[in-house]
Amino acid sequence: MFEFCADPSILPDWQWFACYLTSGTHLAFYRSFLVVILLLMITAPVALGMGMLGALALRSHSVPLNLIGRGYVNLIRGVPDIVFFLFVPIALGQGIEWVLHQINCPDWDQPIRQGNDFIVCREAKMPPVGASAWTRNVYGFTMAIIAFALVFGAFVANTLHGAMQAVPRAQVETAESYGMTRAQAFRRIVLPQMWVFALPGLSNIWQILVKATPLLFLLGIQDAVFWARELGGAKTSLYTYPHPDWRVWYFLALLVFYLFLTWISERGFGWLTVRLSRGQATAEGERQRRRAA
Repeated sequence: MFEFCADPSILPDWQWFACYLTSGTHLAFYRSFLVVILLLMITAPVALGMGMLGALALRSHSVPLNLIGRGYVNLIRGVPDIVFFLFVPIALGQGIEWVLHQINCPDWDQPIRQGNDFIVCREAKMPPVGASAWTRNVYGFTMAIIAFALVFGAFVANTLHGAMQAVPRAQVETAESYGMTRAQAFRRIVLPQMWVFALPGLSNIWQILVKATPLLFLLGIQDAVFWARELGGAKTSLYTYPHPDWRVWYFLALLVFYLFLTWISERGFGWLTVRLSRGQATAEGERQRRRAA
């Protein structure tokens, strides 16, 4: 980064730290915070969409759809999250490779499963053999998003279904008596009001999602926790910048980062609660009406 970083062993303290904190590994450490934020920004809407589909399935009068919704929600909620974080990328990756294997290597005469090994032809490998590091990172990141969205989508589905049930049934019946179809009543009566009831649960799910991001290292992604552990550990003379065990300082930086995310999240959900409570028959809506009177 700086010209004087050519020989770190002869640098005074401030220049040594300037070189140390701007090294390539530290730049990767700083980028890892953006990876966490990007994961949250993509996973949250995907999980919300999956949760809405799951909630609609739970609400459906169609027996097959209802069973699918209940199976999805109960299965994910009943199994430890870490199992799905490890299982989904492996199962999905092998499923993709199996399909590509059937397409690209129809003449393959060996079994794909050989003991504990899953062996496919070279053309079916995912990510492809010889793929760039960027391609491998995008592939792993995509698998992480799918795993996180599947897990947290189930909790969102349960929360949204409860919020739909909390909307007074009498309002829906009144709308239907005025000639609205069931779909119209849901879109105009249930959907606008349910978010007020869902926000507390969605807020908790969001905070749990934030706290679950350190599990990225289980999926082979070099996240902030990975770099904090690697950079903070004691180095030897083999490294350019040897130092004692500084992990406590790196993990303190992670603590500040996650506390800041929590603080921002609380402010955001507080604003949403106030915004969505306007005109609603809720405690916050009543407070707003009293202040306006």
